[in-house]
Amino acid sequence: MKDIYFMVQQSLIFIIPLLIVALGGMFSEKSGVINIALEGIMIIGAFCGIMFINLMQSANKLMGSPQILLLFACLIATIGGTIYSALLAYASINLKADQVIGGTALNLLAPALVIFIARTRTTVKQIYFNPVFGIKKIPILGDIPLIGNLFFQNTYITTFLGLLILILSYIILYKMRFGLRLSACGEHPQAAASVGVNVYKMRWSGVLISGALGGLGGLIYVVPVAVSYSGDVGGYGFLALAVMIFGQWKPLRIFLAAIFFGFFKALASTYIILDFIMDLNIPNIDYIFKMIPYFATLIVLIFTSKKSRAPKAEGIPYEAGAR
Repeated sequence: MKDIYFMVQQSLIFIIPLLIVALGGMFSEKSGVINIALEGIMIIGAFCGIMFINLMQSANKLMGSPQILLLFACLIATIGGTIYSALLAYASINLKADQVIGGTALNLLAPALVIFIARTRTTVKQIYFNPVFGIKKIPILGDIPLIGNLFFQNTYITTFLGLLILILSYIILYKMRFGLRLSACGEHPQAAASVGVNVYKMRWSGVLISGALGGLGGLIYVVPVAVSYSGDVGGYGFLALAVMIFGQWKPLRIFLAAIFFGFFKALASTYIILDFIMDLNIPNIDYIFKMIPYFATLIVLIFTSKKSRAPKAEGIPYEAGAR
């Protein structure tokens, strides 16, 4: 039973950043802009958040309130991701540049920029931090039978933040005028413009929301699994794109897709505790399990890509007055 609890808790560590970043990609693509740059945005957001944590811990600030420190770091990561995504928005919306090429360029720039800044500050490419953000047990909730052990012990505040973002994303997209207008700009921007919707403004909003969530997701991915950061998020931005596509650009389906992929990612990290797997004595088993999440991604996309229905105007630059 302890192994099951551990697997679920580890799965949540990988599910939540996948969910947040995929939701970010959804907002951008719902507006009509393909955000291939999620990987780079995660890298920048994680760097900004980790750098803030490093500076605060070096100065012995908020050391007695790690959860408050983490929340401030989340805010900094969100701002960093938003600013970086503005480069994609300007290139894609204002300059009408190819969105895939622009996103790829940002992905290539991000790790080099992070390492350059890190070496400028510390002479090495890593930024170190003290990972003191885990919550051993939430009072009262942690005592609930079964559920308490699974979700309210050995957890992170970011888990609940991710679930809150899921709920807000659903409400914004389906229950608010902003979400309906955003979707209209991704389906038929000329029709949206004809009823007074500012397509440029809506697309900018979609990309910036995507950047905010991407930057936040980058930090949330790094904090539970590392003690230093060197500009790498393990391809999670691209995996989040697969989650978004598998989830058909719908929040609840994206959540289910994140659970699916997050479980395989957790399995790749925790298979060593499963005795029946270790007893098989498979050669190079470590590399095999590290590849499983990405093989699962390929297989799922092969069988589901034909049924995918992306927003119709996705990737098409908007021209005011065009038909």
